[in-house]
Amino acid sequence: MSVTDYVIDLLLIAVIFRQVRTHELTTRSAVLPLLLMAVAGFVYLRPVDLHGNDLALIAVLGAAGIVIGAVSGMADSVRLTPEGRVLARAGAISVVAWVAGMGSRFGFEYYAYHSGSAAVARYSIAHDITGASIWTTALVLMAFGQVIARVGLLQIRRIRLTDQATARAQRSLT
Repeated sequence: MSVTDYVIDLLLIAVIFRQVRTHELTTRSAVLPLLLMAVAGFVYLRPVDLHGNDLALIAVLGAAGIVIGAVSGMADSVRLTPEGRVLARAGAISVVAWVAGMGSRFGFEYYAYHSGSAAVARYSIAHDITGASIWTTALVLMAFGQVIARVGLLQIRRIRLTDQATARAQRSLT
């Protein structure tokens, strides 16, 4: 693992801690996680040929990322202020889910590049997974699923709250 690998992984883990304090949820608040995701995609994703169970690995890890991101995004406290601002705060469940997802991915990468490389190779052969590039793709797409699910759910919740407030305001005018 390179220094870049460590920096990207640690930033993806740490991004949740910025959201433990109550903060305004805006379209702009989605920028940093999506930017980190784009950088990770640029650094790690390359074209791959799929054989054996490669697609199954990608699908399972991608789905796991989506589930973890959804749990994290739904566990946040999101509320509308009287002034119409949407405030959000990541709670304990949200933080635990996020760190578990990003941390397990980081832990597996560390293991695979260090003491566990032979075990990962044996597992890959036994389960018809064709190599390190497939693992990299699957793990990056797991992170993408986690980021997109969390950010997407928070943005949907923000839009719903503002729409509800707008509807209430319109009803009160009539």
